[in-house]
Amino acid sequence: MNELKKNCLECGVAIRGRADKKFCSDHCRNAYNNMLNRDSKNLVRVVNNRLRKNYRILDGFALKDGKTTTTKTKLLDKGFDFEFITSLYTTKKGTVYYFVYDLGYLPLENEYYMIVKRE
Repeated sequence: MNELKKNCLECGVAIRGRADKKFCSDHCRNAYNNMLNRDSKNLVRVVNNRLRKNYRILDGFALKDGKTTTTKTKLLDKGFDFEFITSLYTTKKGTVYYFVYDLGYLPLENEYYMIVKRE
């Protein structure tokens, strides 16, 4: 039989085994794919960390009947970033709630915010 020699896409070592194999080992396959996805994974990691921190901050407020109020200053002092939310909810009256997963906030007057939990 006439075998076609292929080399590992990561390290260049000759590959033995199946004809459609691209890597010599799991280590090389993982290293190659990590290198390809490094930039996009970093962005996803940064956004997820920011969302997680915002969620922890909102979750740190004791809710009574599923809601409470706080000030913008208190949120900012804890490190809350208003740029990172997961969804918006607009009521029939046009009121817009900003959510980080199931916890949200509603801007009120004088830089107060109502924090709510979606059921």
